[in-house]
Amino acid sequence: MLPMFIAAAVACSDNDNSSSGNFINVDLTCNPNVINVGYEAGAAQLNVTANREWGLYTPHEWIKCTPTSTIKETEIVDVTIAENSTRSERTGYIIFMSGARRDTVRVYQEAPPKPEVDDTILVPEGYELVWHDEFNADGMPDNDLWYYETGMGDNGWGNNELQNYVAGTVNGTQIGYVSDGTYKITAQKINGTVYSIRINTRESWTYGYFEARLKLPGGKGTWPAFWMMPKNFTSWPADGEIDIMEEVGYRPNWVSSAIHCTAYNGMYNTEKTGELYIPTAESAFHVYALEWTEDYLRTYCDGNLMFEYKNDGKGNDSWPFNKDFYIKLNLAWGGNWGGAQGVDDSALPATYEIDYVRVFQKVE
Repeated sequence: MLPMFIAAAVACSDNDNSSSGNFINVDLTCNPNVINVGYEAGAAQLNVTANREWGLYTPHEWIKCTPTSTIKETEIVDVTIAENSTRSERTGYIIFMSGARRDTVRVYQEAPPKPEVDDTILVPEGYELVWHDEFNADGMPDNDLWYYETGMGDNGWGNNELQNYVAGTVNGTQIGYVSDGTYKITAQKINGTVYSIRINTRESWTYGYFEARLKLPGGKGTWPAFWMMPKNFTSWPADGEIDIMEEVGYRPNWVSSAIHCTAYNGMYNTEKTGELYIPTAESAFHVYALEWTEDYLRTYCDGNLMFEYKNDGKGNDSWPFNKDFYIKLNLAWGGNWGGAQGVDDSALPATYEIDYVRVFQKVE
């Protein structure tokens, strides 16, 4: 879909030239002075005339202008507008300056279309579906929705994990794949190396209701997780970590949730946690969810509360959960927790199965 520009062909607003000597003989006009654009990225042009030097300014990162100043009597300003990745329409402006005169061009951008909602998807009250993957198309996960982390990581991804993460396949062997309506992450030992998958959403969110329907692998050494990390990560644990669901194979069917931050974290065994015993966690699908607001984090299994952590109002050390986080799915092998009682290679190959992942946010 190409963006549509509808512009009013009128000059920039005329200030009262008689009220101050600073405005006398200042002539600055631009055409158009309103830009309307669709939600996709696009471009527009402004025709500017002036009888003295001028410059322009916009505070919006999604609006770029070239040139931003000139001494020419006439100039064409190229305006580029980024795709609207928010959930609502947005308004911006470009301010032209010449002497003491200030004139404004308004920019209006449409909201992106809402995702199509499957009538079978149950939406929590007061929320709307903003992102989801139902894993209905056989093959690899949608590259527009997900990306892989690969390799052995630093110190086994900080946990002394034993697996090597790959982007889907190893020498033609499928390690992670979609079939029969579910995404299957496997841990497989090939030529002495255990391979698995660690995959992340490209999008990130602040607050919402995050849900996945999962069937967990079994066997000593397995460590599946459904968790979240901050988009603009700089350091752990200061930036925060949200573990919606984890389970280790030597403790089958005990599912847990946790948070990590400066005040409470796994480095000093002070992380805040909660757990439930789900007798069929490894043999049947269950729905795991996170309810995240500015006041609390709550996790659930099949609607049953598993964990709650409240915002104590003391700032970032105990509540870094006020910024965009993205979703992670992975199946680790061994490590500080998963391998705390050793690993059993007879459990391989192990399969972590994901029916869907959904993100809901409150209706505005």
